[in-house]
Amino acid sequence: MAIDYTVIGQRIKQARLAKSLTQEELAEKVDISVAFLSRVERGNSHINLKRLNQVCGLLDVTEGYILNGASSNSSNYLNKEFSELIKSCSPEKQKLIYNVAKVIVESDIEE
Repeated sequence: MAIDYTVIGQRIKQARLAKSLTQEELAEKVDISVAFLSRVERGNSHINLKRLNQVCGLLDVTEGYILNGASSNSSNYLNKEFSELIKSCSPEKQKLIYNVAKVIVESDIEE
């Protein structure tokens, strides 16, 4: 799966706006230039993992959400990933995965 930096940038921008922060405010807090943050939000520059972690902490979002749209707080967390994983398997492996998942769901193991 190719990384879509445009989508990553859009998610960062949406999270920044949700926190009512300007590009200037966020850039200052993360110690990057406003021009660089602007390029990241447009998908024209790539943010490294250290900076991404800082941005996520300031914006109260997970790296998983920024990178692939998955939020561990949502009820459909990993649905897309599981669906893609299952589709990539042979019918025999799909049945095995289903049977293992069914045992786990029906067990008395605490979540």
